[in-house]
Amino acid sequence: MRPPDHGDDVPGKKSTTRAEAASRPRAAAAAMPRWLPRAITLFWVIGLLLIAAVSFLGLVQDIITLVVIALFASFAIEPAVNWLADRGWKRGLSTGLILLALFLGGLGLVGSMIPLIVDQLRDLIRRLPEWLDQISVYSERWFGVEISQGGILDDISNYEDALKQVAANVAGNILGIAGALLGAIFQLLTIALFTFYFVAEGPKIRRGLCSMLPRERQVEVLRVFDIAIEKTGGYLYSRLLMAAISGVTTFVVLLVLGVPFAVPLAVWQGLLSQFIPVVGTYIAMALPLLIAGLEGGGTDALILVIFFALYQQVENYVLTPKISARTMSLHPVVTIISAIIGARLGGAIGAFLALPAAAIIQATASTYIRRHEVVEDELTEIEEHPPEE
Repeated sequence: MRPPDHGDDVPGKKSTTRAEAASRPRAAAAAMPRWLPRAITLFWVIGLLLIAAVSFLGLVQDIITLVVIALFASFAIEPAVNWLADRGWKRGLSTGLILLALFLGGLGLVGSMIPLIVDQLRDLIRRLPEWLDQISVYSERWFGVEISQGGILDDISNYEDALKQVAANVAGNILGIAGALLGAIFQLLTIALFTFYFVAEGPKIRRGLCSMLPRERQVEVLRVFDIAIEKTGGYLYSRLLMAAISGVTTFVVLLVLGVPFAVPLAVWQGLLSQFIPVVGTYIAMALPLLIAGLEGGGTDALILVIFFALYQQVENYVLTPKISARTMSLHPVVTIISAIIGARLGGAIGAFLALPAAAIIQATASTYIRRHEVVEDELTEIEEHPPEE
């Protein structure tokens, strides 16, 4: 006979069944950890803050774009302001003078060219029917498509109602066009204001930023600013100088060949060839070649092709190394990728600013990358070029 278990009959102690004893481990395992509610709350708080931040950035995206443009503009004109400040000029006065000179210079250039361009565009429109007839000969011979003045007028008459509707819409949206123009002026003034502030108060801004950093970080931040000013200013000045050389030489050649519209074509060639990365030269030369071929025949077009080919060699191997090699030494692949990314992010302005931005990033990164001696091998052998005289 089993002796009685007196533990079950102890007064004041609750009896425990086997089912209850077996359920205790499962209940303990199913209990929620103390950190889980806090983690869930933190997850939702961070998610809501990220959504709010993205929404806020979407609302202020335009002003951020203007500030970035002004920042690059300040980098571009600061060398000139520093030059005046070193000679006793007040920094604010120097900045205002440089901005005023740029505005008056641009206004004067546009104002002086508008009458000439308008006259030559009027002559261009007058000669357009004759050129259409010339083009029609080749288009009909090669593609079986006839292009003539009469056909174009017939097509215009067929779409007369649609053109009237478009004209009515344009007239009805005159307030919208005026608003867009005022918006563009406001954006330019905003850029000018931020640019003035970034340059005139540049030392104070950098001093305030450095005051929040330890000494070794201050040196790195100032080095980045120095690189940005050097690269952006060098890029702008070198591009403007190269555009002037390209435009003047193109104008002289067009004038000698007797090609009409020499001034607007030269301006087109100079600006597009220098401010559109890599492919700008080939895009720019298409229009002068077309006009020369239509006006002077194949001989003038052939001479112009030879000139562009020779000038491109001179620019690549003589002018560019001397003018812009130390300011914008970017590999062509890096240039193309930077321009594509910049255009994707900010359109034409983004593509324009992408090159100095890439140069700043490359120059900054190169100061922190440790270089090692390269193993000599067939895969690393580089063709040697004779030194330039």
